[in-house]
Amino acid sequence: MTQIKESLNPSVDAFLAMAAVEKGLSKNTLDAYGRDLAKFLNYLDAQRITAWRDVDATRIRAFIASLRAAGLGARSIARHAVSVRRLFAFLESEAHIQSNSMPEVLLPAAPRRLPHTLSGEDIATLLAQPDPSTPLGARDQAMLELLYATGLRVSELVTLEMRNVSFQGDYLTVKGKGSKVRPVPFGRWARERLDSYIKQARPRLLKGKASPFVFTNRSGKRMTRQGFWKLIRHYALAAGIGKRVTPHTLRHSFATHLLEGGADLRAVQAMLGHADISTTQIYTHVDGARLKKVHRQFHPRERSHVEKKKQEKWANVGATLCGRPTK
Repeated sequence: MTQIKESLNPSVDAFLAMAAVEKGLSKNTLDAYGRDLAKFLNYLDAQRITAWRDVDATRIRAFIASLRAAGLGARSIARHAVSVRRLFAFLESEAHIQSNSMPEVLLPAAPRRLPHTLSGEDIATLLAQPDPSTPLGARDQAMLELLYATGLRVSELVTLEMRNVSFQGDYLTVKGKGSKVRPVPFGRWARERLDSYIKQARPRLLKGKASPFVFTNRSGKRMTRQGFWKLIRHYALAAGIGKRVTPHTLRHSFATHLLEGGADLRAVQAMLGHADISTTQIYTHVDGARLKKVHRQFHPRERSHVEKKKQEKWANVGATLCGRPTK
């Protein structure tokens, strides 16, 4: 094993694990990240760089230049730049580097996809899946309720400590990205599930052991992101939800449902812990898509246009079945 793999590779592995669990990225996207970053590590290895603090903007520009020299197309180079950019954002959030050295000139804007969300009915079905009569079921129900009630990142959920829960004010004190601390309120449903879990199920899981963490496994150890990701996938399948569900899906649903209910964008930004409101604004696009659908469905002129299109479609189908040419 080369020195580069011993010193830099673990951070890349941690980034890919985070992207899989917390961001819920697809296998194809993760594979692309892995290939791009493996190429980046090989370049750093050839430059005899063994510490992330030594990777400055000049080094990254040189890496991009090497891709051009190797004959890669513009889209492929842009994808590599995005992979490296997201890696460095992760390294900064985990305090592996003090500041992000990724040069802005190499940051082509990637198309922003609308987040996947669940309907209120799907959320209710999902939250009803755990069996609260068992310690693990009570824990899982409390975790799911709290995740949807607060929009926490999965890493914030599994590292939540007892001292960060206030039942007097019904809020959590959460340490998010960049070690920024924010208060996040939770509602009646989450309070009931969390209170029941802490008083009854958690002591049975700990079996006399001590732990600062709210959520533990059957051995009394802290829950992991990977462990919770598997749980939510299991409950989503049990609920008969066809779409892919990850912890981030509940975070997206939390934000979208608040905005649909009339919540202020700045308030949602504060609860999510977004440093830049432009990150939160993507949820307004989801709400806008819903409003557009409602407009088309209920506005008289739009509704008559849709009905006309339907009539033309079925007229063409009928003409085809009868052997007559369509318009």
